[in-house]
Amino acid sequence: MKQLSVDEKYVQMTQTPVEPLICRLAAPTIISMLITTIYNMADTFFIGKLNSTSASGAVGVAFALMSIIQAVGFFFGQGSGNNVSRELGHHNQKRAEQLAATGFFSAIGAGVLMLIFGELFLEPLALALGSTDTILPFSKDYIRVILLGAPYMTAALVMNNLLRFQGNAFYGMVGLTSGGILNIILDPILIFSFGLGIAGAAWATILSQLVSFLILYYQCNHAGIVKIRLRNFRPSVSLYRTIVGGGLPSLLRQGIASVASICLNVAAKPYQDAAIAAMAIVSRIMNFINSVIIGFGQGFQPVCGYNYGAGLYSRVRRGFWFCVKLSTLVLLVLSAVMAFFAPQLVELFRKGDPLVVEIGSRALRLQCVTAFLFGWMMITNMMMQTIGKTFRASLLGIARQGIFLIPAVLILPHFIGILGIQLAQPISDVLGSAMAIPMQLLLLREMKREEAASSEPDGHPQ
Repeated sequence: MKQLSVDEKYVQMTQTPVEPLICRLAAPTIISMLITTIYNMADTFFIGKLNSTSASGAVGVAFALMSIIQAVGFFFGQGSGNNVSRELGHHNQKRAEQLAATGFFSAIGAGVLMLIFGELFLEPLALALGSTDTILPFSKDYIRVILLGAPYMTAALVMNNLLRFQGNAFYGMVGLTSGGILNIILDPILIFSFGLGIAGAAWATILSQLVSFLILYYQCNHAGIVKIRLRNFRPSVSLYRTIVGGGLPSLLRQGIASVASICLNVAAKPYQDAAIAAMAIVSRIMNFINSVIIGFGQGFQPVCGYNYGAGLYSRVRRGFWFCVKLSTLVLLVLSAVMAFFAPQLVELFRKGDPLVVEIGSRALRLQCVTAFLFGWMMITNMMMQTIGKTFRASLLGIARQGIFLIPAVLILPHFIGILGIQLAQPISDVLGSAMAIPMQLLLLREMKREEAASSEPDGHPQ
């Protein structure tokens, strides 16, 4: 693939017709998200072969920790990345390189802190994440290993975002998919052949993540427009303020998702390990559906950032509507398929436990009813974040999983039992979309007024 110069990339991002440009950029990000989700599901699948409901439940507990690690990585990655795309739209290469270096090295530092404190307080951490007494030994075995990879896992997410926001998502895809395929290969070898059990799945994850990190680092410094150099790491209040503004919505969104996962585990405790295992499986399956939309939205973000930075607001609006329409259609189709095959999908991950299948299949079908709303919420959130509407993006980022899901999952089971846990996500989807729709329509009207008031013409017919 030909590497474009800074000016050639600018022309590509601001003059290529929006719809094919987004599709071209979204294809590798969707593949990356799917591969990442598949190898996360592979852990659940192979651990399910251990014939231990407690071990399957431990994956759900560890998933909350993975969400925290990802939240930190996305905070620095999105915080530096979406600002990099805007700076490139402004032709400010030096500032873009400083943002990239600050995001990368800060993520490594944050990962080291998570590693140190996580290992020091391993058992309290596992309990806080929702472990029961029977799940605790398994979750400690898994978490102990996962923490070793935290520094480079966070940094890898930064590099993937940097490549994507530069319009080089293909190279990010190579790094993520290589690690993902390796993870799927290593899982059965380390879990069964080496007899490491659930710890083997964790070792497979961090080894594959290390390979992804090395590939992404090479790609960033050989294929990316913005290189990662230690000499550009000059942390300042200004740079961190910029990163916080761009990354806070991601941190809140991912962080709240982790808190919601913990609350889900805690709420499911009275219904024993089968409920925790069932909801963990459903979460992985729904993440598979949502990853398609997140990948699609990530293909929109560099287009949004470049064109907003260049003052080409009509291209931003056109890209938004295209993404919303297509993502909603895709979600309707995928959720219908998932709902129809719900029992078979849950049984795929935990065969031989009818209670897990019963709880999980009903939860999955209920979530599929409202899944089509996710497209509007996610594309709206990504657009607000990319164009620098930090407060609104942050508010929307925490709404679905935080403002609505956490109260629902903590309150509803007291009135309707386990059905309350199964209904919590669909209810939060409805309420979250009720907030997102008017917020985005208001933003689109504001953008039209800014365009009308601007003295700079669009210059690119749509």
